[in-house]
Amino acid sequence: MRLNVKTNYSVFASKPESHYLPMLDHFDIIASFYDRLIGPPDISRLHRLLKLPVGGWLLDAGGGTGRVSAHFRTFVERLVVSDLSHRMLAKARKKDIRPVQAHAEKLPFVDEFFDRVLVVDALHHFCSQHESISDLLRVLKPGGRMVIEEPDFTHKGVKILALIEKMLLMRSHFHSPEEIQGMIMSNNVSAHIERDHRYTAWIIADKV
Repeated sequence: MRLNVKTNYSVFASKPESHYLPMLDHFDIIASFYDRLIGPPDISRLHRLLKLPVGGWLLDAGGGTGRVSAHFRTFVERLVVSDLSHRMLAKARKKDIRPVQAHAEKLPFVDEFFDRVLVVDALHHFCSQHESISDLLRVLKPGGRMVIEEPDFTHKGVKILALIEKMLLMRSHFHSPEEIQGMIMSNNVSAHIERDHRYTAWIIADKV
């Protein structure tokens, strides 16, 4: 199956609309050392939550360099990373991942295309969490699953992190796992929450 998009769309070809532009290109700045800067992901948990392997397509939304989803290349038919940072996506391309520069709120893919959608530590960076969740669910197939990993905003330490990112003009907007669950369910999709009782939560959505 070919990657179907709604327009004649090529990698790196999208020009983000002005009202969605970030204040600073933080991720372009740190792209060259991002994978070394961020700690290792919980691959075994994500593998379980995504119910891999699956004979279909995985979208890693806001996936940057493909730091996380690169671990799942052999467990899916095809892997796509969408992000705004050109330099982060260039790193993903070197990992044999198809990169697509796009806003999570206005994905260029046709409806019900992906079997799995993954969002790791990225939702709070999206311009509109409500719009992005709606569009991510739009491109998810019936019977598909979306997994969102986010810092658990109910913890004091995460609230301090949110303040630091605000001071750095990162335009971050954190939500509690319950709020994210509510955004998903407002799209008539069921969702549940898994926590590690530290600083991370996973919100899992199953589209029927």
